[in-house]
Amino acid sequence: MAHAPVVTYQRVYVWELPVRFYHWLNALCVLVLIVTGYLIGNPQSIFYASEAYQQYWFGTVRFIHFVAAFVFFFMFLVRIYWGFVGNAFARWTNFIPYKREQADEIVDVLKVDVLQTKVRGDISLGHNSLAGLIYFLSFLAFLFQSVTGFALYSSMSSAWLPQMFRWIVPLMGGEFRVRQWHHAMMWFFILFAIVHVYLVFYHDYIEGRGTTSSMVGGWKFERRRRND
Repeated sequence: MAHAPVVTYQRVYVWELPVRFYHWLNALCVLVLIVTGYLIGNPQSIFYASEAYQQYWFGTVRFIHFVAAFVFFFMFLVRIYWGFVGNAFARWTNFIPYKREQADEIVDVLKVDVLQTKVRGDISLGHNSLAGLIYFLSFLAFLFQSVTGFALYSSMSSAWLPQMFRWIVPLMGGEFRVRQWHHAMMWFFILFAIVHVYLVFYHDYIEGRGTTSSMVGGWKFERRRRND
């Protein structure tokens, strides 16, 4: 008499401490940058109840935005470095689909997660190829926001870092256009955050392998079947 396959789980250390630290600090920076960036682009009149000389709220908002931007930028450089020296799950090869099997996995994930024309596909232990590609696009968006942000800041600062990107302003047609593009890209991060949080909980529920908790402790659970 045949026995039903027994499902077992094996703990696998997927996300190293630098990756987890970057993830949460980056999430905090993005949240702060979105809130302060929105206020800078659309100052709220409710704060103007008193005379201008009696308050400095807008300057404080800009200062917080600039501090978060510097932390965001240097942590981004650290993540680029860790993409070369980290473990197999952190490497850049997971984010750029240059292999045929990665392209096939992108199609498979689209069928399962988006189109829902397939009940279940192969489950990647780290990022699946579609998630990796989207994260790579988000890294390009990080770079764009950093470059345009420092370009805008270059007219207000003589520091060497903002001055490195001063040439971006005339290249893009002036400060107004740079500011427009910088503000528009903010909505990419808002949409990305919404979809990202939804998919994390979705996969955590569907797969049951510790997707959410893995970004706290680093461990995921690999499902295996064996016949007893």
